[in-house]
Amino acid sequence: MTTTAATSVPPELDAGALARWRDGGGKLIELFEAARELGPVAGFRLGERRIVLVTGAEQVQHVLAKNPDTYVKHGHRAKVLLGDGLLCASGEPWKRQRKVLHPQFTGRGIRAYEPQIRAAVAGIAERWAAAAATGEAREIDADLRHFSLEVIWRSLTAHPLDPETHQRLIAAGDSLAAIPAFAPATGEIADDFREANERADVAAAHAIALAGEAEEPHLLAVLLKAAAELPDYTERLVRDELLTLVVAGYETTATALSWLFLLLDAHPEQRDWALAAGPVGSPERAAAIRALVDETLRLYPVAWLMPRYAAAADTLDGLAVEAGMTVLLCPYLTHRDAELWPDPEEFRPQRFLEAGRRPVPGAYFPFGLGPRACVGAQFAVREMVLLLEELLPAYRAEIRETPEEVGYAITVHPAGPVRAVLHPQGE
Repeated sequence: MTTTAATSVPPELDAGALARWRDGGGKLIELFEAARELGPVAGFRLGERRIVLVTGAEQVQHVLAKNPDTYVKHGHRAKVLLGDGLLCASGEPWKRQRKVLHPQFTGRGIRAYEPQIRAAVAGIAERWAAAAATGEAREIDADLRHFSLEVIWRSLTAHPLDPETHQRLIAAGDSLAAIPAFAPATGEIADDFREANERADVAAAHAIALAGEAEEPHLLAVLLKAAAELPDYTERLVRDELLTLVVAGYETTATALSWLFLLLDAHPEQRDWALAAGPVGSPERAAAIRALVDETLRLYPVAWLMPRYAAAADTLDGLAVEAGMTVLLCPYLTHRDAELWPDPEEFRPQRFLEAGRRPVPGAYFPFGLGPRACVGAQFAVREMVLLLEELLPAYRAEIRETPEEVGYAITVHPAGPVRAVLHPQGE
């Protein structure tokens, strides 16, 4: 990639292509797919707005990892619910907030919360055992949302999730999930979130009250300690951080798990492969299950679209990016690039265990890249692996109702319930 002065601007879709896109229903992913055909850095216009789409691995690395101060977050579409929490913060406040939370989400930090994760695993295992005994079909996507929400609630408060709080948080999460993928980043849609914010406020106050009673390690203790010691950590910021961890954290993990069970239903041999990799509790089995997770996140990344704002002019792949442009990175498309991933549409987790076949920098970024990568990425993967180590040997989920469409909002998700019959399995 050249670093000399840019000689041209990114190629743009012409008016005819945009018209065909609108006439075909105007789905964003189809617009992005058309733009990608122009190259790893391409453009299009939405009204007067000039958009640059970046899908090449080298170019992704340039934007997210090498030049994060040039390509910055400029507000966030989730701010109407999550306020100034880590997901939506920027600049110096973001740096201070990440410094507070980051130690909790390292490998060492996560170990303190494993008892809470395992308690949530036991809860879903009990529900699935009851369903398997009766043969009833369950909406396993709802079970997986409950599991993921239980994990983060227990980790925050060291208490189990009660039904009333569960409903409040699910409602808030549903409101967040309904935000369009390419929505305004400010208060333009705030009126639609008044009720969701009220529910979230009640849940946050309840969490803080519970945390004050807890003796085990819990994440809220970290936030409350920061509030006592740091002037920037106001009561409102504690609320925003808490809700960011809960609402933004549970939906992404639950969605990834829903995709994984859909993929295993279509490819049952991959479940058998993972379980045959080694005995219960072995590093070999854990690695194979982790590969199932990694491959699911390749096909259905946690954040399928990552907007950035060009704070200064730059040269990207020899092309001029002007200050003020919106730059979109789309791991969903980068992860399906045949030049980066052989047979990209195929669900093949073994690719993550092949010697010498590590993805090139910028080719795989389901949780983002660089300093703005998701702080909870290791936590999310760990909770998924622990759940799958328990459920995969015990049950085969036969999908009885598969969503016909894929939804592209803040997450890329199955657009409808995932209903399955759980068949007991023995090793």
